[in-house]
Amino acid sequence: MGYYPIFLEMAHRPCVVIGGGAVAERKVEGLLGVGAAVTLISPALSAPLAALARAGKVRHVAREYAPGDLAGCRFAFIATGDREVNAAVAREGGERGVLVNAVDDPAQCDFILPAVVRRGELVVAVATGGSSPALTRAIREELEAHFTEDYAVLAEVVAEVRRELRQRASVPDGAAWRRALDADLRRLVAGGKREEAKAHLLDRLEAEQ
Repeated sequence: MGYYPIFLEMAHRPCVVIGGGAVAERKVEGLLGVGAAVTLISPALSAPLAALARAGKVRHVAREYAPGDLAGCRFAFIATGDREVNAAVAREGGERGVLVNAVDDPAQCDFILPAVVRRGELVVAVATGGSSPALTRAIREELEAHFTEDYAVLAEVVAEVRRELRQRASVPDGAAWRRALDADLRRLVAGGKREEAKAHLLDRLEAEQ
């Protein structure tokens, strides 16, 4: 059985990260980037994590994980490398209905985290079911080369045009959008001609009506 891909709204959702090293840093960075409320459980923290705790951006519990630490949270991320801790957290997660991710321990995971390419609001995720992290990274690097930074602008332009058309009660179908997202639009965006790109897209979609 495979994993079901899903994007979650994480803003203000309480999450626990167990661990205080470099792996925990990456988990915390990603969670704070989408507005989650993070509690960090570890007797010691790396310098970047300690700075976040001092700034009040994360809540720090300065000790090892203990049963009960998942109370009130929605997601738990384990970044200790300790299989016994992984198993204990997974048990508590199962009892409390908390979804658990344990780094490099798929057997104790309710979900895994994909490799991600972000270009503004455009997010492309890649996963191999936890079976080949190296392949996942390699594919992400290929996608990073393909989805250049101008895709962030393209996503903004498309979102603005969609909002404007909704205000006009104009709702082009999927086929119209596919035709309108043409090579000329991409060239305008890549050339830094944002407003021209927006006008071009509006013209193409309105011509479909």
